Amino acid sequence: MTAASLSASPRNLRLRANALWLAAPAIAFLIVFFLIPVGRLLFLSVQGDTGNLTAEHYSRLLHTEVYWRILIITFRIAGLTAFFSLLLGYPLAYWLSQLRENRRNQMLLLVLVPFWTSYLVKAFAWMLLLGNQGVLNRLLGGAGIIDGPLPLMYNEFGVIVGMVHAMMPLAVLTMMPVMSGIDTRLSQAAGTLGANGAHRFWMVYFPLSIPGMAAGGLLTFITSLGFFIVPAFLGGRQQTMLAQLIIIQVQELVNWAFAGVLATMLLVSALIACWIYNHLFGLASLSAGNSTTDKTSSAWTRRFGFAILEKLAWATSAVTNRFAGKSRGRLLPAYVALIVFFLVVPTLMVIPIAFTSSDFLEFPPPGYSTRWFSLYFNSPIWISATVRSFGVAFATAIAATVIGGFAALAIARSRSRFGGVVFAFMLAPMIVPRIVIAVGLFYLFAQMGLVATNLGLVIGHTVLSIPFTFVAIAAVLKGYDWRLDQAAASLGAGRFQVLRLITVPLIRGGVISAFLFAFVTSFDELTIAIFVSGGLKSTLPKQMWDDMILQLNPTLAAVSVVVLVIVTAILLVADRLRR
Repeated sequence: MTAASLSASPRNLRLRANALWLAAPAIAFLIVFFLIPVGRLLFLSVQGDTGNLTAEHYSRLLHTEVYWRILIITFRIAGLTAFFSLLLGYPLAYWLSQLRENRRNQMLLLVLVPFWTSYLVKAFAWMLLLGNQGVLNRLLGGAGIIDGPLPLMYNEFGVIVGMVHAMMPLAVLTMMPVMSGIDTRLSQAAGTLGANGAHRFWMVYFPLSIPGMAAGGLLTFITSLGFFIVPAFLGGRQQTMLAQLIIIQVQELVNWAFAGVLATMLLVSALIACWIYNHLFGLASLSAGNSTTDKTSSAWTRRFGFAILEKLAWATSAVTNRFAGKSRGRLLPAYVALIVFFLVVPTLMVIPIAFTSSDFLEFPPPGYSTRWFSLYFNSPIWISATVRSFGVAFATAIAATVIGGFAALAIARSRSRFGGVVFAFMLAPMIVPRIVIAVGLFYLFAQMGLVATNLGLVIGHTVLSIPFTFVAIAAVLKGYDWRLDQAAASLGAGRFQVLRLITVPLIRGGVISAFLFAFVTSFDELTIAIFVSGGLKSTLPKQMWDDMILQLNPTLAAVSVVVLVIVTAILLVADRLRR
């Protein structure tokens, strides 16, 4: 029997049509622990004390100026973070996309390690760098450049620096695949027609890379909307963001209704950003393959855009010819080295401080000692939090890989018209701000008795990890030869046997990578732990959060080194298995 006849047989067509049922466990899980909690939280915003529908909570919002100020601050910080992440990250993504595949994969670790390093570790590193007695002020003061410490922290500058450092890897990892798929022969053809390097880039390459930029901007903007770690430690009162206000409403004021109002504002903001992206670039095409919406811009918009790009091309050409000269070819590598330094060095700063002999955070350390690691390893609280984090992360990785893997298999095998809807639903936890999901789950788990339980932590972390496992396995299945499964089925193998003996072994690299990424996602997760742990089942990030709020000390540096080593080791294993 030929491959063509196998793929065209009625039995295989039925298998492909019915394959969408493999996504049923993922859909059911997300409906119960994602859609319903978020929906109930939003419903609280229009519910009165007696259960009746009311708009009084929104009336309070409309008539209180401080909340609108915080909304504007949230939008401004998220917008500036997305802008600078794209602006500074674009050359790095471009440089990576031009490398050979093996070299590119090696260099990607310089982006992946900062990306997956705990946000708490990165915030702690920037506090060491930007403080009044921090590394930067000490270096500038020691060099005689400044007389007194510069205000680098507890203001918008500190927040933007920390946020861009956290979000730029996400922007780079989103833009780079689009850039790698651009046909370089188009730029070469423009060169044969007389276009110089600047015109080839701005008039040919840059327009083709705009979808990647837009996707990177969307993800960094939405993620920044629900961010609270960096503003909490590097910002002041004037940099309070909406997510911080939601935490206060739930934990301190126990005002669920108004927390629902603020969560609605945050969610609506994220959905508006998605709608704008879909209107301009076609969000549906990312999931379904083709978009039914016409995204063709008007003629005058195209002319206006290309006129701006042409001016940029002439300006770039003039500047590089006048100031760069023969060193023009070294500008991009030098810039990339500077950006990699910005991404990697702040995290590495915690390593020498973890070995300090001082009782305080000083750089450079006056002496070296391992006593802070001894305090960590001999502390029942820290060890309990670490063991819990490992256990929860392991259980989460198994659950998310199985659930997300079957959903990815369903999308890859199905030809149902609902495939695009299922795809979008699997990615929804990545789009909805985490703080909204966390508060919704807290409200649900409080009624189910799952607060302060390991099971509650596993469920919450699995909700957030499913999009990562789904995307990782779906990417591997894209290039899978389904005729191998069909051949095994034609020889009498059942569906489970085909899956166990053929499909899983051939995609095990992607499955293991998905498992490890889910593990890292859970191990580093703080938002769920702040609410669901109940203060009794603290994970390692939650314990770090509590200690950082109370007092900065070298023990936190030692813990940060432990977390950094664990995350780096997992990423190296994932990279090895991927190859």
